[in-house]
Amino acid sequence: MKKKYNWGILAPGKMAAKFTNGLKTVENATLYATGSRDKARAEKFAIEHGFRKSYGSYEELAADPGVEIVYIASPHSHHHDQAILCLKNKKAVLCEKAFALNTRQAGEMIAEAKKHNVFLMEALWPPFQPFYHKAHEILDSGILGRIIHLHAYFSFIPPFDPADRKFNTSLGGGSLLDIGIYPVIDALSFIGVPDEIKACALFGETGAEESVSALFRYDNGVMATIYSSFKTNVGIGCDLICEKGNLTLSRGRDMNQRVILGLHGKEKETIVFNPPALGYHWEAEEVMNCLDNNLVESPVVPLSFSLDLIKTLDRIRHEAGIIFPGVDM
Repeated sequence: MKKKYNWGILAPGKMAAKFTNGLKTVENATLYATGSRDKARAEKFAIEHGFRKSYGSYEELAADPGVEIVYIASPHSHHHDQAILCLKNKKAVLCEKAFALNTRQAGEMIAEAKKHNVFLMEALWPPFQPFYHKAHEILDSGILGRIIHLHAYFSFIPPFDPADRKFNTSLGGGSLLDIGIYPVIDALSFIGVPDEIKACALFGETGAEESVSALFRYDNGVMATIYSSFKTNVGIGCDLICEKGNLTLSRGRDMNQRVILGLHGKEKETIVFNPPALGYHWEAEEVMNCLDNNLVESPVVPLSFSLDLIKTLDRIRHEAGIIFPGVDM
């Protein structure tokens, strides 16, 4: 029988609700505690989702000896301090993307985890999903030959609110860290870290970048184009243009995952996946499997990948002139 783990949810908002719904489907996960700066908000979330305890501060949540794993669902700007708080209290941490605002912050989080020998993982959704696994399987089979070009994009038009985390630069607002991170994950996952990056951004009235375009060049001749925007409604997808055909990945936010295989001279084949719990339960299962095996990082989302990801995002920010107040590039 598997060991059961007590989960704490830090910052109980919309993202935390999605993750918690996935957590409810995992047998060895116990909904233990919630923590918010607003006690009433923590209590409301705990009652709605069936948590045993609620706290009106993050410090209380982190200090509770019953909490074994903390899922951090706050805005990007708070991840660094909150992750370090939990790691110092010897809690395993699953931290929402983007891991941090920059490479320095991510490095400090990783150093803190290693100092205390505590588990730390960035909550990256794609690597656990069946459409991603299928894409890797097809590419690894060699039937498409070499990848020549990757084009990945994520865009939608949210309601404008200058205080919302998507548009507030003090919270790490802008399309890059919120949704642009996904096309970058695609590029790193299927091709690797680029040798050269060119990027530009369009800024909105709050100073947050609302659209970003980037070109990745690799010394082996491969290129990738990356696009994210809050000004267009293109959707979510990744096109892999290969020697012997094309592979397209698409999804409707967290569901309706599609892989379309188009070999030259053959009819296209479409494979559809609709995982349970929007696929978030696999992240929770990975954390607990790692803890069962005394691992302090995940082989699926290793800390080295999170470092490569934040370094690449920093390079895009620097190239495009995206600046968060009070945060070094």
